[in-house]
Amino acid sequence: MEQFASQSGVITKFTDTNLSNLKAGYTVAETRIRKLNSADNVKYFYQIEKPGKYGSSTASIIYSDLLEIIKAFNSLKSEVDNDVSNNPDYLENKFITEDGFQLGYYVSKEKATWYIKLEKYGSDKTLFIKDLKQIESNFTEAKNKIEELKK
Repeated sequence: MEQFASQSGVITKFTDTNLSNLKAGYTVAETRIRKLNSADNVKYFYQIEKPGKYGSSTASIIYSDLLEIIKAFNSLKSEVDNDVSNNPDYLENKFITEDGFQLGYYVSKEKATWYIKLEKYGSDKTLFIKDLKQIESNFTEAKNKIEELKK
Protein backbone atom coordinates (compact mmCIF):
# COMPACT_ATOMS: atom_id res chain seq x y z
CA MET A 1 0.00 0.00 0.00
CA GLU A 2 2.85 2.37 0.83
CA GLN A 3 4.25 2.20 -2.68
CA PHE A 4 0.83 2.87 -4.22
CA ALA A 5 -0.02 5.71 -1.80
CA SER A 6 3.27 7.59 -1.89
CA GLN A 7 3.50 8.57 -5.55
CA SER A 8 4.73 12.15 -5.85
CA GLY A 9 2.87 14.62 -8.06
CA VAL A 10 -0.37 12.65 -7.74
CA ILE A 11 -3.44 13.41 -5.64
CA THR A 12 -4.19 10.50 -3.33
CA LYS A 13 -7.45 10.02 -1.45
CA PHE A 14 -8.02 7.55 1.42
CA THR A 15 -11.52 6.50 2.41
CA ASP A 16 -11.92 4.23 5.44
CA THR A 17 -14.88 1.98 6.25
CA ASN A 18 -14.74 0.56 9.78
CA LEU A 19 -15.37 -3.13 10.38
CA SER A 20 -15.91 -5.16 13.54
CA ASN A 21 -13.09 -5.10 16.07
CA LEU A 22 -10.92 -8.19 16.38
CA LYS A 23 -10.49 -9.48 19.93
CA ALA A 24 -7.14 -11.13 20.42
CA GLY A 25 -5.29 -12.23 23.52
CA TYR A 26 -5.11 -9.21 25.80
CA THR A 27 -5.90 -6.57 23.21
CA VAL A 28 -8.53 -5.50 20.72
CA ALA A 29 -7.44 -4.66 17.17
CA GLU A 30 -9.40 -2.29 14.98
CA THR A 31 -10.17 -3.39 11.44
CA ARG A 32 -11.27 -1.43 8.41
CA ILE A 33 -11.33 -1.30 4.65
CA ARG A 34 -9.19 1.44 3.16
CA LYS A 35 -10.10 2.54 -0.36
CA LEU A 36 -7.17 4.26 -2.01
CA ASN A 37 -7.68 6.50 -5.05
CA SER A 38 -4.45 7.61 -6.71
CA ALA A 39 -4.48 9.05 -10.24
CA ASP A 40 -6.67 6.60 -12.19
CA ASN A 41 -6.05 3.67 -9.84
CA VAL A 42 -8.39 2.42 -7.13
CA LYS A 43 -7.17 -0.23 -4.66
CA TYR A 44 -8.82 -1.78 -1.62
CA PHE A 45 -6.96 -2.87 1.49
CA TYR A 46 -8.09 -4.74 4.58
CA GLN A 47 -6.32 -3.16 7.55
CA ILE A 48 -5.78 -4.60 11.02
CA GLU A 49 -4.41 -2.14 13.57
CA LYS A 50 -3.05 -3.29 16.91
CA PRO A 51 -2.58 -0.57 19.53
CA GLY A 52 0.73 -0.67 21.38
CA LYS A 53 2.53 1.16 24.16
CA TYR A 54 4.68 3.19 21.78
CA GLY A 55 2.45 3.39 18.71
CA SER A 56 0.36 1.00 16.73
CA SER A 57 1.15 -1.75 14.23
CA THR A 58 -0.94 -1.96 11.07
CA ALA A 59 -1.21 -4.64 8.42
CA SER A 60 -2.50 -3.43 5.04
CA ILE A 61 -3.65 -6.39 3.00
CA ILE A 62 -4.61 -5.85 -0.63
CA TYR A 63 -7.81 -7.58 -1.74
CA SER A 64 -6.07 -10.29 -3.82
CA ASP A 65 -3.91 -11.22 -0.79
CA LEU A 66 -7.00 -11.30 1.42
CA LEU A 67 -8.51 -13.94 -0.86
CA GLU A 68 -5.29 -16.00 -0.58
CA ILE A 69 -5.26 -15.59 3.20
CA ILE A 70 -8.83 -16.91 3.42
CA LYS A 71 -7.85 -19.97 1.34
CA ALA A 72 -4.76 -20.52 3.48
CA PHE A 73 -6.78 -20.16 6.69
CA ASN A 74 -9.17 -22.89 5.55
CA SER A 75 -6.23 -25.13 4.67
CA LEU A 76 -4.52 -24.50 8.03
CA LYS A 77 -7.77 -25.25 9.89
CA SER A 78 -7.98 -28.61 8.15
CA GLU A 79 -4.44 -29.51 9.30
CA VAL A 80 -4.40 -28.29 12.91
CA ASP A 81 -6.10 -31.28 14.60
CA ASN A 82 -3.77 -33.73 12.91
CA ASP A 83 -0.74 -31.63 13.85
CA VAL A 84 -1.86 -31.53 17.50
CA SER A 85 -2.55 -35.28 17.59
CA ASN A 86 0.99 -36.00 16.35
CA ASN A 87 2.16 -34.51 19.67
CA PRO A 88 5.31 -32.75 18.41
CA ASP A 89 7.68 -31.01 20.80
CA TYR A 90 7.14 -27.95 18.63
CA LEU A 91 5.52 -27.44 15.24
CA GLU A 92 4.69 -24.25 13.37
CA ASN A 93 2.41 -24.02 10.34
CA LYS A 94 1.85 -20.63 8.72
CA PHE A 95 1.05 -18.65 5.58
CA ILE A 96 3.10 -15.56 4.74
CA THR A 97 2.18 -12.89 2.19
CA GLU A 98 4.82 -11.13 0.07
CA ASP A 99 4.84 -8.12 2.40
CA GLY A 100 5.32 -10.18 5.55
CA PHE A 101 1.81 -10.60 7.00
CA GLN A 102 1.59 -14.02 8.68
CA LEU A 103 -1.32 -16.19 9.72
CA GLY A 104 -0.73 -19.51 11.39
CA TYR A 105 -0.41 -21.56 14.51
CA TYR A 106 2.19 -23.32 16.55
CA VAL A 107 1.74 -26.56 18.47
CA SER A 108 3.45 -27.05 21.81
CA LYS A 109 2.49 -29.20 24.80
CA GLU A 110 -0.41 -30.79 22.90
CA LYS A 111 -2.03 -27.41 22.26
CA ALA A 112 -2.35 -25.22 19.16
CA THR A 113 -1.98 -21.45 19.49
CA TRP A 114 -3.15 -19.35 16.54
CA TYR A 115 -1.57 -16.02 15.70
CA ILE A 116 -1.41 -13.18 13.21
CA LYS A 117 1.83 -11.26 12.71
CA LEU A 118 0.96 -7.85 11.29
CA GLU A 119 4.35 -6.62 10.12
CA LYS A 120 7.54 -8.33 9.00
CA TYR A 121 9.91 -6.41 11.29
CA GLY A 122 9.86 -5.33 14.92
CA SER A 123 8.46 -6.63 18.15
CA ASP A 124 4.93 -6.48 19.56
CA LYS A 125 3.43 -7.00 16.09
CA THR A 126 1.61 -10.25 16.90
CA LEU A 127 -2.03 -10.92 17.77
CA PHE A 128 -2.82 -14.24 19.45
CA ILE A 129 -6.23 -15.51 18.36
CA LYS A 130 -8.39 -17.44 20.79
CA ASP A 131 -11.61 -17.56 18.76
CA LEU A 132 -11.15 -18.91 15.22
CA LYS A 133 -14.77 -18.19 14.33
CA GLN A 134 -14.20 -14.51 15.03
CA ILE A 135 -11.14 -14.21 12.78
CA GLU A 136 -12.96 -16.17 10.08
CA SER A 137 -16.00 -13.89 10.28
CA ASN A 138 -13.75 -10.82 10.26
CA PHE A 139 -11.98 -12.01 7.09
CA THR A 140 -15.36 -12.74 5.48
CA GLU A 141 -16.73 -9.36 6.55
CA ALA A 142 -13.69 -7.65 4.96
CA LYS A 143 -14.02 -9.62 1.72
CA ASN A 144 -17.75 -8.91 1.46
CA LYS A 145 -17.33 -5.19 2.22
CA ILE A 146 -14.63 -4.79 -0.44
CA GLU A 147 -16.84 -6.55 -2.99
CA GLU A 148 -19.73 -4.26 -2.03
CA LEU A 149 -17.54 -1.13 -2.32
CA LYS A 150 -16.26 -2.22 -5.75
CA LYS A 151 -19.77 -2.09 -7.22
